[in-house]
Amino acid sequence: MTVLIIGGSGFLGGELVRQATVAGYETAATFATRPGTAAGVAWHRLDVRDPAQVARVMADVAPSCVINASSGLSDWSVTADGAVRVALAAAQRGCRLVHVSSDAVFSGARDQYDESCLPDPVSPYGAAKAAAETAVRLLVPGAAVARTSLIIGHGRSEHERMVHALASGIRDGVLFTDDFRCPVHVEDLAAALWEIALSGEAGMFHLAGPDALSRHDLGVLIARRDGLDSTRLPTGRRSDTTVPGPLDVRLDSRATQKRLRTRLRGAQEFLGEDGGRR
Repeated sequence: MTVLIIGGSGFLGGELVRQATVAGYETAATFATRPGTAAGVAWHRLDVRDPAQVARVMADVAPSCVINASSGLSDWSVTADGAVRVALAAAQRGCRLVHVSSDAVFSGARDQYDESCLPDPVSPYGAAKAAAETAVRLLVPGAAVARTSLIIGHGRSEHERMVHALASGIRDGVLFTDDFRCPVHVEDLAAALWEIALSGEAGMFHLAGPDALSRHDLGVLIARRDGLDSTRLPTGRRSDTTVPGPLDVRLDSRATQKRLRTRLRGAQEFLGEDGGRR
């Protein structure tokens, strides 16, 4: 099987690439600035804002399965329009498409969000991801759209790096005590995405851990795992700032979990004494 990971040089993309090569798939991946370091992977520079580049990469790779794990954050031309271009190319070639979305498509007005909930974004990033979801499902009815939350793992995630920088005093900032998410381990997330990709199932999937934690509580767990002084982590309230986005978004992944062999661990477990090792 030939697979293509859009955004393969990113944090999640790198784990998707690693698992694909371990599984023996013929693996290609894209990058925006510099390629990843995984051996045995065909790396392709790609700007998803350019439809000719998207078409060329798809033609060169001729994948049977595409996972779009790219993100331009609130840049609409990347996060929304780029996803549309990837979906159009996948539809034209008739290949399997798995699109990775975010809990940012929700406002936080509900206690929990399951797969049947419609997006109601309150930030530019959330609006771009919601638009991408709609376009993907319209253009590729057989596609899978997978929403996830904060992705953690092995000290390489943005949140883990921030915790280290704050604890050591080399970075200013705070960890919000009123901003709740359901963190997921990058290995679990990537394994679940490959399982969904291979299943051929279409529709909406939620891939988040069962633990709802504030960003500060998550930071404390990371600090304790890594032997840092958690009392040095500065706290603040997101509601006291102008930072856009929802405060409390809890993805309910139970329906998806029942369909998966891969177990989505909670942060209390994967940041425990084993350090997240499976």
